[in-house]
Amino acid sequence: MNSLSKDQKDELATSMAVLALYDGGACLRRENTPRASAEISSEQIKVLLEATGNTKVEAFYPIIFANFLSNPEKVAELISNPGGSGGGGGDGAAAGDGAAEVIEEEEPEEEEAGPGDAVDMFGGDDAGGDY
Repeated sequence: MNSLSKDQKDELATSMAVLALYDGGACLRRENTPRASAEISSEQIKVLLEATGNTKVEAFYPIIFANFLSNPEKVAELISNPGGSGGGGGDGAAAGDGAAEVIEEEEPEEEEAGPGDAVDMFGGDDAGGDY
């Protein structure tokens, strides 16, 4: 934790608060019903941050996170697809218990052109025709 910058610590604390609020409705969940979760709002995030001793988190973090993650479906999507469509997602195997399978796309091999494949612009090809 000491190697993280203040911004990184603020983001981490806010992320954990959102996850705790999301998971807060787990006791309300019943079989075959949609997952219920606690309200994810900037006020709820601030209350949870203060309760956990994270009182120096910049005020804009709870607002940004609440605006983006107020819908529990977005939180669930981020949990199930970390990294999303942006660049550089984490290693799938490191995120869980190793059950996640990493699928690598096979790229077609491109053949490199050799010196014999070049087109002679000056007619050095003994094909017998004048241009």
